Amino acid sequence: MTGNGLKPVIEAVIFAADAPVSIERLCAILDGHGKAEVMEALASLMEEHRARACGISIEEVAGGYVFRTAHEFAPWIRRLFKIGLQKLSKAAMESLSIIAYKQPVTRAELESIRGVDSGGVLGTLMDKRFIKIVGRKEIPGRPVVYGTTKEFLETFDLKDLSCLPSLKDIQRTEGEDDLQKDQKDEAPGEEGRSGETPEDNLSGRGDIEAEGRGDDNRGPGEGEPGRGDGTRGQG
Repeated sequence: MTGNGLKPVIEAVIFAADAPVSIERLCAILDGHGKAEVMEALASLMEEHRARACGISIEEVAGGYVFRTAHEFAPWIRRLFKIGLQKLSKAAMESLSIIAYKQPVTRAELESIRGVDSGGVLGTLMDKRFIKIVGRKEIPGRPVVYGTTKEFLETFDLKDLSCLPSLKDIQRTEGEDDLQKDQKDEAPGEEGRSGETPEDNLSGRGDIEAEGRGDDNRGPGEGEPGRGDGTRGQG
């Protein structure tokens, strides 16, 4: 099979898959074709999709390749599935950011940074399959430690954790946001700290380590959709 003959096969495999397909998996499926040949065909296929400027493209996400719809068409995709824009609370985003950068991290370590109880927000993030229990820390009590999942990478369009923005970039962005905020009149009554929602602090969530829900090993594509707008393949 020539390079041009490989492209429609690769396209069909990626389209049919319910999770990102790695190069290694593609090579195993395309038995007899080397990694370099497969990667060349894949790169050519991706470039063809970009050149057509169509509604879908092939993107590298979470260690593999997947079809994604273009960001600008998200409103129409949400209408198709009759869903609203899905957002995480400020508390959930704050906790998820800490876990992403400092993983593996214990609940106590997370709470020492945030300064508030985080049992409820950990439960929310585990329910959404953005984090999971990845082991135990070898200290007295052997507390469980948390890390991010492949679904986290898929949702935030990250190839791997090395693609997270650097802390310097984040600080620069925050500085620009603070400057813009100072130039506007602060809206009255906007006080309070954490942005916690009732969803983040459901009763009984404080002991989620004992429940061990992070040991659920279902793969991406099972259970609740993890993408930001809840659609399959949404960019």
